Amino acid sequence: MNIWTANHWQKIYADSGVRKGLYLKTDRDVDDEVRQACKDFCKWLRSNYNFPIRVPIYLKASYRIKAMDGELVSATFFEPYDPLTEPYIRIAAGDYDEMKREYGKENALASILLSAAHELTHYFQWINGIQLTERGYERQAKRYAELILDEYAETREHL
Repeated sequence: MNIWTANHWQKIYADSGVRKGLYLKTDRDVDDEVRQACKDFCKWLRSNYNFPIRVPIYLKASYRIKAMDGELVSATFFEPYDPLTEPYIRIAAGDYDEMKREYGKENALASILLSAAHELTHYFQWINGIQLTERGYERQAKRYAELILDEYAETREHL
C-alpha cells in the first residue's frame, strides 16, 4: 500500500465540505531559487496526488523553526486532533545559501524539497489513520520522502 495514494481518508473527507489541495506560502525573504523550486514541486505534486483536506506549506526565511515541544527543527507538520481542522507544514529555508555553498545548488534545493516530502508523508499518515510507533512514523516518512523526490527528479533536468 502506498500511503500517498491510499484512500482511507474518504470515510472522513469525501463529503465533508472542507477545503482541499496543497497551498504554498513563502516569506518575503526566502531566496527566489528556493521559492521557484518549491512552486514547481508543489505544482507537480498537485497534478500527481490528491490532497483531500487543504494543507498549507509555509516556507520560512528562518534557519530553524520552533516545534511544539520547543525543539529547533528544519521542518514540522502540525497534526490537529480534529480531522476536519486543517493541518499545516512549516519549513525553514534560511540556511539555503550556506547549503548551496557547501553542497551545490541542486543538492541544497533537493534538501528543502525532501523536507517538504517528508512532512507531506506525515500528512498522508494522518489523513489515512496510519498507526505506527514514533520510530515507525519517522522511518516511513523518510522512505516515502526519498521515493517521492526520486519520482519528481525523473521529471526534471539536472544541472
